[in-house]
Amino acid sequence: MIFGTRAIMENILAGNEIDKLMVQKGLSNPLLKELIRTARDHNVPVSQVPLEKLNRITRKNHQGAIAMMSAVTFASIDNIVSELYSKGEEPFLLILDRVTDVRNFGAIARTAECAGIHAVVIPSRGSAAINSDAMKTSAGALGYLPVCREDNLKATLEYLRGSGIRIFGCTEKTETLLFESDLTGPLAILMGSEEDGISPEYLKLCDDRGKIPMTGHIESLNVSVSAAVAVFEAVRQRRG
Repeated sequence: MIFGTRAIMENILAGNEIDKLMVQKGLSNPLLKELIRTARDHNVPVSQVPLEKLNRITRKNHQGAIAMMSAVTFASIDNIVSELYSKGEEPFLLILDRVTDVRNFGAIARTAECAGIHAVVIPSRGSAAINSDAMKTSAGALGYLPVCREDNLKATLEYLRGSGIRIFGCTEKTETLLFESDLTGPLAILMGSEEDGISPEYLKLCDDRGKIPMTGHIESLNVSVSAAVAVFEAVRQRRG
């Protein structure tokens, strides 16, 4: 955690990874405006929060701004894809649409690393904080697994499709079963949020969709469990 407008700005300009910036709602001064502008120029998510929230986080003089450092260094999806193709490898990616629970994210990262996923892609807003809790839940997997934080997830999906990577949506909004789907070749598996699944605009960009068959009374699995089922079904097919 970093607090104080000047200290946060210096860390952003130094290239340190910031997970998110919280600024006091209703507060306006030239230095704070410059901080917000700098954060947005460096793709740091900014949210306006009440003074009470900032005061709960720290009792020190935060000057209306608190930033959370990221536990990882974010990677570039462009570099990941180009490097994989240059090595003759088929990209195997996992995309998380608004997975907000830190422990879910950590568990998914652990699964992804164990399965040989090349990178996990998350949106810059509406995702779980990649903090010490996420690192702990991932059992250290986040130390090895590249994470790409994208400002525009729709544009990223279109870029991946244009790069020859199929987008597979793991969703209950289809009649096709996951186990009947083709998960071979260059692939990005898209998982939706804990609350309402994959966003409709992203679902439209999926090349294929598949659902996990459910026969019990409960209609859905935890997103980290669903991700594990989908990822390791892909592993099974890719080994076959």
